[in-house]
Amino acid sequence: MSDRKLHTKSLALAGSIAMALSFAAVPGAVHADEMEKCYGVALAGENDCAAGPGTTCAGTSTVDYQGNAWSLVPAGTCEDIDTPHGPGSLEEIERPA
Repeated sequence: MSDRKLHTKSLALAGSIAMALSFAAVPGAVHADEMEKCYGVALAGENDCAAGPGTTCAGTSTVDYQGNAWSLVPAGTCEDIDTPHGPGSLEEIERPA
C-alpha cells in the first residue's frame, strides 16, 4: 500500500473517531441540564465538589453525608433522598460531623 493511501485511510479513520466523540459529547451536555446539586447526600470522598472549609473539590468530603458537600442528582429528586441524618437539600445544611 502506498504512503498516500495509508495517509488517506488514517485521516478518514481519525475523522470518523472525532465525529463519533463529538456526537457522544452532546447528550452529556444536555443531560447536565437535567441534574441539580444536592447537599448532604454524598459518602465521604465521593462528593462532586464544594466540600467546604478544609477541602478543595471533588472527592474531598471527609464524612458521610457532609452538609456542605454536594453530588449531582437527577433534577427533582434531591429532597427525596433519605440519609441517616434526614433528606438531601438544595442548599448547604448543618450536619453532625
